[in-house]
Amino acid sequence: MLESQPIPAVGVVCLRGDDVLLIRRGRPPRQGEWSLPGGRIEPGEGVREAALRELREETGVEAELIGLIDVVDGVFPDAGRHYVLIDYAARWINGEPVAGDDAVEAAFHPVSTVDDLVAWSETVRVIRLAAKMTASS
Repeated sequence: MLESQPIPAVGVVCLRGDDVLLIRRGRPPRQGEWSLPGGRIEPGEGVREAALRELREETGVEAELIGLIDVVDGVFPDAGRHYVLIDYAARWINGEPVAGDDAVEAAFHPVSTVDDLVAWSETVRVIRLAAKMTASS
């Protein structure tokens, strides 16, 4: 059974050259899987502000947002959650990844390896879209 209302959340595809920053999730949904840094938007917080905050809290990395990638429904019946995920592309500015908040690992990985690392096809799709965005800008 799902919570009564969808939960607004953000995700950040942070790119450093040909690498993407991924976190290994420490909590459901998708616990133990590689994913994007992100999380819930706090009351009164702007979406872009939430994206940069979540990136810092989960990885210690600073980045600049370069554009909206997509809005994705993350429906996870096993966890009882429906997230509305607002995914942004970002360029790394500084900092080396250190797992924080609900991430148990944080690391840059070559974009070319996401098919092997990331289990959820929507995450793979938005990473690929972000890589195309940054290649053309």
